[in-house]
Amino acid sequence: MDGGPVSGDGKSASWKLRPPVDALTQALVVTGFGGLPTGRALFLELSAPGGAWLTALSTVAPITTAEPPGQPEPDRAAAIAFTWTGLKTMGLADTALASFARPFREGMMQEDRLRRLGDRRGGKWLETVIAGGPQWSGNTPVHQPTAGPATISGFDVADPGPPEEEIWTPVTVHVLLLLYASSDQVIESWRTQIEAQLTPHGVRVAHSLPLVLDPNHIGVSSEHFGFADGLSQPHPFDEGGKVTVDGRSAHPGPVHGVPLGEFLFGYRNGHREAAPGPVVADDDQRRAVVAELAPHPTAEGFFDLGLNGSYLVARQLKQDVAAFWNSMDANAAKIRAQDPHHSAHITPDWLAERVVGRSRDGHLLCAPPVNYLPAAAGGLPDSSYRFHESDAAGVGCPPGSHVRRANPRDALSPSADPGARETALAAVNNHRILRRGRKFGTKIGDERKDDKDDRGLLFMCLNTDIARQFEFVQQTWLLNSNFATLLDEVDPLVGEAGRMTIREQPLRRTLHVETFVKMAGGEYFFLPSLPALNYLALL
Repeated sequence: MDGGPVSGDGKSASWKLRPPVDALTQALVVTGFGGLPTGRALFLELSAPGGAWLTALSTVAPITTAEPPGQPEPDRAAAIAFTWTGLKTMGLADTALASFARPFREGMMQEDRLRRLGDRRGGKWLETVIAGGPQWSGNTPVHQPTAGPATISGFDVADPGPPEEEIWTPVTVHVLLLLYASSDQVIESWRTQIEAQLTPHGVRVAHSLPLVLDPNHIGVSSEHFGFADGLSQPHPFDEGGKVTVDGRSAHPGPVHGVPLGEFLFGYRNGHREAAPGPVVADDDQRRAVVAELAPHPTAEGFFDLGLNGSYLVARQLKQDVAAFWNSMDANAAKIRAQDPHHSAHITPDWLAERVVGRSRDGHLLCAPPVNYLPAAAGGLPDSSYRFHESDAAGVGCPPGSHVRRANPRDALSPSADPGARETALAAVNNHRILRRGRKFGTKIGDERKDDKDDRGLLFMCLNTDIARQFEFVQQTWLLNSNFATLLDEVDPLVGEAGRMTIREQPLRRTLHVETFVKMAGGEYFFLPSLPALNYLALL
């Protein structure tokens, strides 16, 4: 799948932050810790207000900043993020809670958001969710007036409609603590120390996932279906180069260059405005000053709680590896039976590549006779391509493939005119996300045999506008049944069961795909800066 933890080399970040911003920002923003192959996602539940537990946590697990590490490289790193209910439980003021964006306040399990994400419709969980519904979320409460006319300040307002459906999960998550280490031994010992510090403060681990990173022969991690993951990451830049430094070149270029404000609050985003983040009132000025929060540049009387922070989207996605490969087997056999004289090249691997849009090593599919986009330096997949240049008709990489849906680049241009293609590419880049996911569970022994083990991807991404970035990609590209001239087809990898069209010359192939990926839990989190984290510790 097109979502993973590394930047392409499996070891380092593709960009850096300049001082002093690097010391104020969590390292997860610039890196997926590719040099630390073992991880743990600890989902914490709080039982009492206050932030003293954060101070206790910092004694054994200080949050890693984006400052360049010294030599030798550290053998562990940590990141932390909070749900809206977690911040409310800690005692963050109502004015501050109200200043967060609506998707974060409502949470991922809100009725309309679940519909957009393809998880629930008509009061029922869809087949893209595990049986019985998700197991964890922030359990954000719904506050909506009952049906009937309402009045605000003496004015009648439209009927708000029926009350929203209240959706709860068995496990409540207030905080996501991400741990990365050089080995299982290191991380298990570390986890024991952390729990010993948290327990006296009434903080417990409500859910946990072991995270795995195992780079292939070219240093790129693969997900459980066997395909290279974490490719084609955006390269954030700040106008004037005052904040960011691209680790690969001085100019990110139009394909991957995305304004920093798409991923960090307080900086100019794709709409050429400062990405808005949460604020706190100066009625508790002492706490804000001690935490070194900056005064908000435009909201007089408020401190900037969001500056150098972001929203973290997390979704636990269970992968059915055996179902995926058995489906590819069945489809290949059916096609060869229907067209025995022209289908000798159609194998399960050939079909799987077209579902994903890449080879197993991550190289983009192209129209014959090229077949695969040539590798970049060092044998790594080349991610600088444009679809109009490499495969405009989608004969090599199908228009409905996962890769092409997740990042259409210039493929949505209404014409081949260079100006229209540049406009389409710029529009697509206004919906980019920084992916930081890792797979969980053991590697399957036999890809065709279900061993009943839990395995999948903890999808994680960073963005400053959840609706315009993550939710847009999910709803408008991945799950759009009329995407890019297609009809009644959704993403063949993460969508519901259905058909997928593969274009060939002069024929086209149609295969039936099942539901291979199911959501087991998810939520929207706030990833604070170090000053914001200090402020929360003082609650």
